[in-house]
Amino acid sequence: MNIKCGNKNIIIGKKTYIMGILNITPDSFSDGGRFNIIDKAILHAEKLIQEGADIIDIGAESSRPFSSPITLKEELNRIVKIVKSLVLRGINNISIDTNKSEVAKQCLNEGASWINDVSALSDKNMLKIIHNADAIIIMHNKSNPQTMHKTPIIYNNMFYEIKHFLQQKIQLANINNIPSNKILIDPGIGFGKNIHHNIELSKYLNIFKNISSGIVYGASRKKFLGQITNIPLPQQRDNATLSTTAFATLNNINIIRVHNVKKTKHFLKVLYRFKT
Repeated sequence: MNIKCGNKNIIIGKKTYIMGILNITPDSFSDGGRFNIIDKAILHAEKLIQEGADIIDIGAESSRPFSSPITLKEELNRIVKIVKSLVLRGINNISIDTNKSEVAKQCLNEGASWINDVSALSDKNMLKIIHNADAIIIMHNKSNPQTMHKTPIIYNNMFYEIKHFLQQKIQLANINNIPSNKILIDPGIGFGKNIHHNIELSKYLNIFKNISSGIVYGASRKKFLGQITNIPLPQQRDNATLSTTAFATLNNINIIRVHNVKKTKHFLKVLYRFKT
């Protein structure tokens, strides 16, 4: 199955593709404030492409635990100019990490290709907008950044609940004439999940195979890796992230979302030589 992402042809099932993270927020958990100036954001996006990113995922609103939402105006001010500038430079294999349909609309109009919706279509107008996207990523999230870690996180049957949630969202999209071959799913590592949940999800990602066109996995630098390794700083968790990359790749996960593209690309080159 092929999915276009701008000038990139994503062939689902052929290999694991790399989605490079570009946070243009001042407060993201890992690199907030490093790329929230347009020139720095463009340079970093170009660097990610040169290092081997297949897709650039741009987020202008932090979704880290306890982060505060921003206005539509602020999100648009942060992201639209950057998308426009990258497209003018020939980079249009762009995914937009947003839960606002108007942000999705304006970024698609500027030449972005995918929408990465961590709120899983909570903005009902998103269903109209994503007709113009090459693909939509629907992520499981038990709550929202302000509340998802405030109370004990309880699942009666985590795998069933997450799978059922995602299937309902896919059905909603299908009803609104969004074909399944344009939908990817993300089980939402770290979103309303504790260390045990994140480990179990990572071990059994194949449970979510065949409910959409592909799976996106994003464990890069997340808190549970710090809990396992006793590394408090997210920027120092890239080696730990590579362990999850190996597990996801060996389980034929389609897209991995990472901060450190260079390390990931080198790691995958070696892994594939041993795998084939």
